Amino acid sequence: MTQRLLIHVDGADRAGQLAALGKALAASGACLLDVRQQSAFGRMALEALVSAEDDAAALLQARLGEHFAEQALTFDVQPVTGEGWQALQARTEMPRLIVSLMGPRLPATMLAELGELAAAHGLSIEHMQRLSGAASLEEATPRGACVECLLRGPAVELPDLRERALALGARHGVDIAIQEDSLWRCHRRLICFDMDSTLIQAEVIDELARRHGVYDEVAAVTERSMRGELDFQQSFRERMAKLEGLDESVLRDIAENLPLMDGVERLMMHLKRLGYRTAIISGGFTYFAHYLQERLGFDEVHANELVIRDGKITGEVREPIIDADRKAWLLGEIARRQGLAPQQTIAVGDGANDLKMLESAGLGIAFRAKPLVRQQARQSIATLGLDAVLYLLGYHEEALERLSGADDLKS
Repeated sequence: MTQRLLIHVDGADRAGQLAALGKALAASGACLLDVRQQSAFGRMALEALVSAEDDAAALLQARLGEHFAEQALTFDVQPVTGEGWQALQARTEMPRLIVSLMGPRLPATMLAELGELAAAHGLSIEHMQRLSGAASLEEATPRGACVECLLRGPAVELPDLRERALALGARHGVDIAIQEDSLWRCHRRLICFDMDSTLIQAEVIDELARRHGVYDEVAAVTERSMRGELDFQQSFRERMAKLEGLDESVLRDIAENLPLMDGVERLMMHLKRLGYRTAIISGGFTYFAHYLQERLGFDEVHANELVIRDGKITGEVREPIIDADRKAWLLGEIARRQGLAPQQTIAVGDGANDLKMLESAGLGIAFRAKPLVRQQARQSIATLGLDAVLYLLGYHEEALERLSGADDLKS
């Protein structure tokens, strides 16, 4: 009669350990059904699921003892009952979630509370790895700390889990992003950014208004829009009208002094090396978006065009205005043009005008956004720079640095 056995092996990590398992299986005639191995901090854990005839099980145990003794490994062999086998099969069919913990530092108390949150939803942590550099997780660094966890369990209500994770993260000054594990995560190819307060630490229309002496008037229109008295297009037209007569020379001065968002240069460097197509989709102005394109290397730009006549801003608006609907449409249009599935797209923005674009993307990220936008977006980054997007894509900092070093050697 054939029985299934679960072999668990533990010990110091060294070469030849998988070979020892293979030799023991071959010598006993056991059949390998599944195997997993993980090494960390100089220790190794290996688990193998095998099947063997009754008369071969004792021989397998003996051969394992011989081969693992040479490697100074401890092991145990447990039979898997019919009920246990069904439970194992059922577990492999359960959905998996990827949880990214990001912050200037990751306190141990927060990790404990994450474990409690996962358990409360019937989820267990199947795998955990650090994506940030080698510094201590509790030591504040410029790029912050990031740990990625793979959770498995029965299907859960993601909105409820995300809401609880958002509250947990807020208590500890940490971002907790939850994604469904899927093949698409490794195949994102297009990333689109809002500009103002996302790529730059400014709202350009406010800067223009200050230079023209109409900031309070423009701010009043913005406030009316936020109260719902005006939609984006109405608000945009009214604000533009107040800029009539502003000298074109002011634009260059503002463009040359735009404060870039933390981490944007590093993020763009790696995205280009990794082959992503990048775009700016902004309710701001092409004049400034093209400046960023030249400086940072964006592949394309979609924004509103300032109408300038005789060296002065006319206050007119050129159609179409880039509003929330237009942003979402442009994201899809670029993807279609590039032959990409919607799941291969990423969108990053900070305002309510970005929500439809974030919802349309395969991965939508609210960056340093207002509370309402953070709550409605599926993912959020508030505690780190823009290059933390790389963590959500699953890239390990050390691997990115090796890629950079290899490219530098080629050049």
